[in-house]
Amino acid sequence: MTLKTIAEHVGVSRMTVSNAFSRPDQLSEDLRARILSAADELGYAGPDPAARALARGRTGVIGMVLTNSPRDAFTDDVAVGFVRAVAGSLADAGYSLVLLHSSGESGVVPARDIAMDGAIVYSCAPAVSAYAALRERRLPIVNVEGSPLPGVPDISIDNASGAYQAARHLVELGHSRIALIVDALDADNRPSSEISLETTSITIAGRIRGWMRALEEAGIIPTVVGTAGLDMDDVLRERIDRMLDDPPTAVLAFSDLAALEVMERARDRGILVPAQLSVVGFDDNPLAARVSPALTTVRQDIDAKGEAAVKALIALLRDEDAESPPPLPTALVVRSSTARPR
Repeated sequence: MTLKTIAEHVGVSRMTVSNAFSRPDQLSEDLRARILSAADELGYAGPDPAARALARGRTGVIGMVLTNSPRDAFTDDVAVGFVRAVAGSLADAGYSLVLLHSSGESGVVPARDIAMDGAIVYSCAPAVSAYAALRERRLPIVNVEGSPLPGVPDISIDNASGAYQAARHLVELGHSRIALIVDALDADNRPSSEISLETTSITIAGRIRGWMRALEEAGIIPTVVGTAGLDMDDVLRERIDRMLDDPPTAVLAFSDLAALEVMERARDRGILVPAQLSVVGFDDNPLAARVSPALTTVRQDIDAKGEAAVKALIALLRDEDAESPPPLPTALVVRSSTARPR
């Protein structure tokens, strides 16, 4: 069954049938309805997508590379919210979203092999293989919360400002024994003066700098508890346990999920939050307001970040200038997990 078959059946040209599927605004509603009815009757599903993409010079598909595999990434509501915001904004612009992982079985690398018009890279280092494959294809790319690359628009949030507000909140409550919980940084309860930020991610480095600025202003040297891995892992959990052997009075965590892990492990030891341990997260994950006690955290606007990424990528696809916008604002949200130290 082909375009020609449908055209002859209805008594119109092949182009008219094609327009009924891909450019409906070119036809009257009645004519389009007759064509689609004939196609349905004869079992014609529409023009071949590959041929249509070749003719138009675009696929209508945008790829997204996530930090981890899609299965792992979707355990974090913040990543889920970002994907939702991007998918919605792309749909408004007439594009579909496909998720890309770094590698696959049988030599298949989606970032290298899937036809797409451009890509959004979410919180990845330049060394990630999918990132390299996209660069080699010379596709338009927008980088979100990752290490900056020359000529690639970068979408970020003001990590340092949000972290500064969080640390300042603890200082104003009277805390002086404070621990920082981080990922992408190998540190087992070490003083911050011994820590180098050269090996950590740009996002975590920004948060640490914000925390440290507020703490240094108060003359406080925090301890750092971290893991070389990404996100929560068994190493970080073990180090949090050791920290709680002689707990600080307050914790600043790199994410809400890490903060909730601290609260759970403190609860298992009978350490009361916030009476004995104040905890502050980052992101304002939907869970933050639902746990007990509700988590004090730093809010970022996930929807605005997704919309900004799509806006920058659409500009690239239209051969327009797409400079990196200023970092999106963050704000401290004070809830019940912080209080004055005993």
